[in-house]
Amino acid sequence: MASVDLWRLRCRAGMVVLYGTAGVLHVAFPAPFVAITPSWVPDAPEVILLTGLCEIAGAIGLLIPALRKYAGIALALYAVLVFPANIKHALDSLSAPEVAPWQWLYHSVRLPLQPVVVWLAVFAGGVVTWPLRCNRPRRQAGG
Repeated sequence: MASVDLWRLRCRAGMVVLYGTAGVLHVAFPAPFVAITPSWVPDAPEVILLTGLCEIAGAIGLLIPALRKYAGIALALYAVLVFPANIKHALDSLSAPEVAPWQWLYHSVRLPLQPVVVWLAVFAGGVVTWPLRCNRPRRQAGG
């Protein structure tokens, strides 16, 4: 197995676990997620249920070769769309009267990693290989 394929498989497994677990948590324990939902989002409990189902569907989609690319794109878009909730969560947590050091650590790592999560979704879905390998054939010298 080529090294890019092995990394894609590992990333796919990680994304399946990450999104599958997050989806189940959104469905089973929605209250913490409703609490970090920005106020401009209508019907927050229903949106949280829907996002949990989307995460579960995306995780399952990554496991099905015919759906893998669509799932990767959908999960990448999902990661972009939920970023406002991640920002609200950080602002709420870090503006509390007492903030634990682990909260600073969590948010200072979590927020900058969101673009990486977006890339991991499309990489795991087989949409991109960058920066690991270029898909374009190389031009031959002199030809």
